[in-house]
Amino acid sequence: MRLIRGYVRVVERVNRRIGRIAMYGIFVLMGVLLWSSISKTFFMPSMWTLETAQFLMVAYYILGGPYSIQLNANVRMDLFYGSWSPRTKAWVDAFTIFFLLYYLGILFLGGVESTAYSLGYFGMEPFSFFGDLISALFTGGFDAAGEVMGRFERSPTAWRPFLWPIKTVLMLGIVLMILQALAEFFRDVARIRGVEI
Repeated sequence: MRLIRGYVRVVERVNRRIGRIAMYGIFVLMGVLLWSSISKTFFMPSMWTLETAQFLMVAYYILGGPYSIQLNANVRMDLFYGSWSPRTKAWVDAFTIFFLLYYLGILFLGGVESTAYSLGYFGMEPFSFFGDLISALFTGGFDAAGEVMGRFERSPTAWRPFLWPIKTVLMLGIVLMILQALAEFFRDVARIRGVEI
């Protein structure tokens, strides 16, 4: 039980800090959209503002999701759930978390493939690609890692930004969401047993 408590505390501390930082990303997003409006009105329209706003919104949403789950601020159907006892809620949450974990697992697998593709890997083994990339990075530095990677994927728009940074943020967010979902599962199991974590 001490190990589970330690896991829940560490995961929630990390997700709280990242969520609080991501929370202020809305102001950066507002600044980009404000500049977009100003530049379209008074100057030449900026090509980078639309995609930058999209990338910022994705980062805001995906990095704030685990913190939202931690605060119980996620959307729920309260038709029946709101009137249940805390123990019944814990039973239902402990069961339904497996659906979320399944969805996040599929999302994680697709994200790994997509991120590997954005880094120039076009094969069928993205996990081995990341293993080779990490070992090359630690043994030979950035030059060796550059030899493992191929041609970076770019957006097909006129601005043509690289896509690997936002896909890496997506992967980080999915991993944090999986870790938070497991922490919630452990918390629900403890609640069923009559222990609060």
